[in-house]
This record gives sequence, structure tokens and C-alpha cells, in this order.
Amino acid sequence: MSVAFRSSQQGDFRPFYLAIIAGLACALVIGKTLPSTMDAISAVIEPLCANSVSSGSTQDVVEPISSHALPNVPGKRVTIVRVFYGPGGFTPAHRHAGSVTAYVTKGEIRSQLAGGPVETFGVGQSFFEPPGAVHLVSANASMTEPAELIAVFVADEGAQLTTLVK
Repeated sequence: MSVAFRSSQQGDFRPFYLAIIAGLACALVIGKTLPSTMDAISAVIEPLCANSVSSGSTQDVVEPISSHALPNVPGKRVTIVRVFYGPGGFTPAHRHAGSVTAYVTKGEIRSQLAGGPVETFGVGQSFFEPPGAVHLVSANASMTEPAELIAVFVADEGAQLTTLVK
């Protein structure tokens, strides 16, 4: 069985070709503007994420994913980042301006909040940090394998999300 797609007049494929050309033009525009859009988003989020945060490995990276004002909670913003720890990587003791929920996506993460035990979280597990809590331990549990987590912050608009504790 053969199926042919034709308009009411045989051979009139102009609307079909116009749709393909329009789709390709849109893809080209998105492809050209996406890198600069991501750079703009990173420029806004990055200063909020850390205050001279040094870590245990040159492979440790905090990658901004997105940040949005919460229209139903005036003055609050949700920010999502990916934290990648190389083998043995860590972040020094710090605190966050708002609430943080972390979800482990690779490896194992050791975590300790002031007054609590050191805990190890694996892939698919999550943990919560209340606003202002001192995060004493935030580290890759492995000295040979990488680890990563996704962190979701809910904080005041314009707040510095991470501050090192001295």
C-alpha cells in the first residue's frame, strides 16, 4: 500500500515546503541564540552561588541550571544548580541563605549539618538544609570516582546563596 501526501491540486507542495523552511529557520535562530542566553543566565546565577568557594579538586564545578522568581511568593526565587565533585572533592564549611534540597545523581555524597551526624547519600537519595544551617561536610565520598548532585535553592531575591563559614 502506497500513501502519498498531496494537496488538493496535484503537485502543489508549497505549504509543506514553507513549513519545513520555517521550522529550519526557527531551529537556526534557537541554535544561534541559545549559547548567549545560557551565558546570560549563568552571569546572573553564578555570583549568587558562591563567595570564593574553593574546593578539594580542580574537577569540582558548580553549574547553574536555572533561576526563576516565584510569582506566587513575592520576593522569593528558586535556583537550581548542578554540583560536580571530582574524586576527593569537597566544599569547605558553608551556609546557605535559603532552604536547599539536594538530590544525588551520581556517586555518593557525604554531608553533615552542624549538630548532626555525618551521613552518606547515594544515587536517588536526597537531603534538606534549612536556611542558615552550617553545612560542615559536603564532599564526594569516593577518592577514585566522581559524584554529583542537583541542588534546589529557595531564597530571597538577590540573596547570596552560599557563604563560606570561617
